[in-house]
Amino acid sequence: MFPSRFRIAMLSACLLAAPALASSHGGDELLRLAPLSLAELLAIPVVTASRQQENRARTPAHIIVVTREQIRERRYRNLADLLEDLPGVDFMRGTKSSAYNYFSIQGHAGSTKLLILLDGIRIGHPAGGNIPVAENYALYHAKQVEVLYGPAAALYGADAVAAVINIVTERASAGEGWVSVGGGAFGTREVSFTAGTGSNGPAALRIGGHWQRSDRAPLDAYYPAEFPRVDARRFDGTVAVPAAARESYAGDIGSHSVQARLDLNEHIDLGYYRNEFHSLTSTGDPPRTALYLPEARWQTRIETAYGKARFRPFEGAEVELVVDYSLLRVAPNSRYVNIFTGFEPGYAHVRSERLGIEQNLNWRIDQRHRVQAGLGYQEIHAIEASDLPRPYDTGRGPGEQGMTYRNTNLPMTIHDARYHNLSLYAQLHTQWRETFSTMVGARLDRHSDYGDSFNPRLGAVWQPVPGHLLKLLYGEAFRAPSPEESLNSFGTFDGSVDAGGKFIGRGFRVPNFHIEPENTRTLSVTWDWRPRADLHVMVNGYHSDTENLILTLPAPAAAVDSIPGATLVAPEHKDNAGKAAQNGVDLIGQWRFHIGDDWSGDVWGSYGWVSGWIDEGNGVRWDLPYLAARKFKLGTTVRYRDRLTVTPRVYWIGDTTNGRKLNAAAPPQRRETPGYRVTNLHVGWHQAFDRRATLWLDVYNLFDERYHVAHGSGSRTFFDMPQQPRSWQLSLEIPF
Repeated sequence: MFPSRFRIAMLSACLLAAPALASSHGGDELLRLAPLSLAELLAIPVVTASRQQENRARTPAHIIVVTREQIRERRYRNLADLLEDLPGVDFMRGTKSSAYNYFSIQGHAGSTKLLILLDGIRIGHPAGGNIPVAENYALYHAKQVEVLYGPAAALYGADAVAAVINIVTERASAGEGWVSVGGGAFGTREVSFTAGTGSNGPAALRIGGHWQRSDRAPLDAYYPAEFPRVDARRFDGTVAVPAAARESYAGDIGSHSVQARLDLNEHIDLGYYRNEFHSLTSTGDPPRTALYLPEARWQTRIETAYGKARFRPFEGAEVELVVDYSLLRVAPNSRYVNIFTGFEPGYAHVRSERLGIEQNLNWRIDQRHRVQAGLGYQEIHAIEASDLPRPYDTGRGPGEQGMTYRNTNLPMTIHDARYHNLSLYAQLHTQWRETFSTMVGARLDRHSDYGDSFNPRLGAVWQPVPGHLLKLLYGEAFRAPSPEESLNSFGTFDGSVDAGGKFIGRGFRVPNFHIEPENTRTLSVTWDWRPRADLHVMVNGYHSDTENLILTLPAPAAAVDSIPGATLVAPEHKDNAGKAAQNGVDLIGQWRFHIGDDWSGDVWGSYGWVSGWIDEGNGVRWDLPYLAARKFKLGTTVRYRDRLTVTPRVYWIGDTTNGRKLNAAAPPQRRETPGYRVTNLHVGWHQAFDRRATLWLDVYNLFDERYHVAHGSGSRTFFDMPQQPRSWQLSLEIPF
């Protein structure tokens, strides 16, 4: 266990100036709505691509930067809202209890292949597993959000496979702050704030937070065919809860977060970030396999504390030392009540922690050459436990819980793992001419369990004529198996025994300690065209292929007897099998316009096409799951002076493959969820209430469409998950 003194020291340093917040006075930045020009937008520096600020036009990566103005006007209240609006992203809300929202980025499915950063610090799963990306990642503190598409493992290591998202905050400004309070349909209520102080002195502190709750819609009233009152039956067919005694549907969610950043003399940054999210563990399950009990919740907490120190050892060079500690914890009272637990409470406990240290160097050798390099070390400890008969005792170790499998006298083993990783990376950027540059880089990771992983990164940028940029990028990435995949074990015993007197277990997932990392290669080409200052067009084409793909597969014969005293019927486990590939193109456009002196606005949109296959090692290729081959996203913001903004957003999503396979002959196919069209509307009345506040109206699913999104591959989940009907929220935003 890592010492708690480190965490306490970091948190204390971040909060030592908190009393000064009481003297903060009003500011009016939130009321200034003058839009930036596209030229100004494109000149905004980014740090995601190279760990050093630079213009997007000079990096070969395909990058989208979303500014604070855009976050506000488009009403990206959280990272889920922003992800759903991004090109190349398939977003499926409310589909999985442990991750809640499931999504794919350019064909790569799941949050395990997305790296989430806050000011360059990892704030996702410490060990790379599934996490909820939902209301918990609120954007009240964001100055901008940078999205780098494609692999970036050469810079960031594991999990930087599909994309890297960096939420950028800023140094505090004295007297700047705001609070927002909102409420709406289905018991929705939300509060957020941010405040800063001390910008004129040696220390500057910014702190913010949010709290959110929603009962969400009673889906059984809107989708009666999907939520009938039916018997809940165990694996052996016996009735656990008869239909007449069934509960009504419930689907509430809740989240909160806090963020603090302390800047000392522009050389030292200290920070703390924490978010929590809860949802029902019955999320995504049909009534025959789960009970919709409000007390059966999955509760995830992620917290990160960090410190950065910067100095310049010689002219042209900057060195940064980063120390960070991250903890993910699924609360011990998190529990399932479903077919796998025999419809009795089955508790879960997950704990992952990472302690890391990294030394980074940015060195401008001369006008043409720049080097980024770094050396890092991290330690990880993970515990993974599901279907426990009682809550996990956090005062004891995993081998001291003394639990037995339900309906048996068999001792239960709870698995944990400890490992470390040493990394070294370097990247050289060369500006050969004003119109042509190249980048070459590589990273070596030495993992105590999985050995060495070498990931190169090569790129070039060419400007054939003014206004046109061609970018070429090749990169490799790896994803180490998460503890959820290698350690997790669950299943059910109903008390029955076989002829040899062994208890019979059904529906079991067994651990696999020998999974190898996935390896992905991606080649992308980006055409960036700016014919004039108010119009910007990008086309990004990509091809990716993955080896050692981790899938759920039948476990080997030996797994049948893997629990002493038990016989497991058709157990499964996670293992490497086969390959996957995807090809795609995203067409992206943005146009800014003015109508007279009073009206202005911008239009943005994207069209995406993607196709891919997966070979599970048997020579048969299936369509990749959770992908709409075609998707069109369009939005516009219309502004009247600095008084009014109106922002409609429309999504046309085509038929989407899900994880379920059809029993077809040749060629094999996956089941498809019918496409849908949904419209959201956001209206802001600015300088309201004596020019001191903004009133927002957000309407989701404006035309009250009944639509579904693709869902899980398991045989006991929905094929197509019903989505929320029309909902709305009113919010009042007040600067202080």
